[in-house]
Amino acid sequence: MKSKVYSGFVKVLGPLIRFIFRLHYHGLENEPSAEEGPYIMICNHISNADPVFLCAAGTKQQPHYMAKKELFKVPLLNKLVAALGAYPVDRKKADVSAIKKTIAMLKEGKCIGIFPQGHREKGKTPREANLKNGAAMIETRAQVSILPCYIRTKKNKFAFFRRVDVYYGKPIKFEELGYDPDAAGEYTRISNAMFERVCELYDKAEAEDGKRGK
Repeated sequence: MKSKVYSGFVKVLGPLIRFIFRLHYHGLENEPSAEEGPYIMICNHISNADPVFLCAAGTKQQPHYMAKKELFKVPLLNKLVAALGAYPVDRKKADVSAIKKTIAMLKEGKCIGIFPQGHREKGKTPREANLKNGAAMIETRAQVSILPCYIRTKKNKFAFFRRVDVYYGKPIKFEELGYDPDAAGEYTRISNAMFERVCELYDKAEAEDGKRGK
């Protein structure tokens, strides 16, 4: 399910963004098709450009993202980010309305992109990430597939003209998570289990570079 604005963005600006930021994508075939239903894309978070990198891939489905509400107060920018599928969240508190909206969007068939770290952690590998439990809570309500992604660049810090690699892992079915609503600490366990797939993409990329002698 893609908006016309998103499709136009990918078609017109996607090639330019991929060229300027030296973007390389791996495993895009792992993304579920529209016929397979919506998903939550989870990814490590190293820069404000991360959603742009993920959108520029031209995925089969359009991921929507929470964006800090302050962006929606900026003239013109507010219309652009909204047209691309972003919606506001108050990051200074537990924004229940944004969480409810996210769950509703997933049940409507839309895909959602979430950074489980909750904020940028420049210079940190996925193995060093500090996770929030929001993605796990949303997943247990929506019960959709999880698409793990890993954004990789030198020193895990964004810089212009520095190569960026984006890895897509195999989707995780909700049933694989073994959610038990009566067990304590399930959100934390599920958060760790989901993000472990992101970490595995990181491990694989590091191992491949080691073989190439990088």
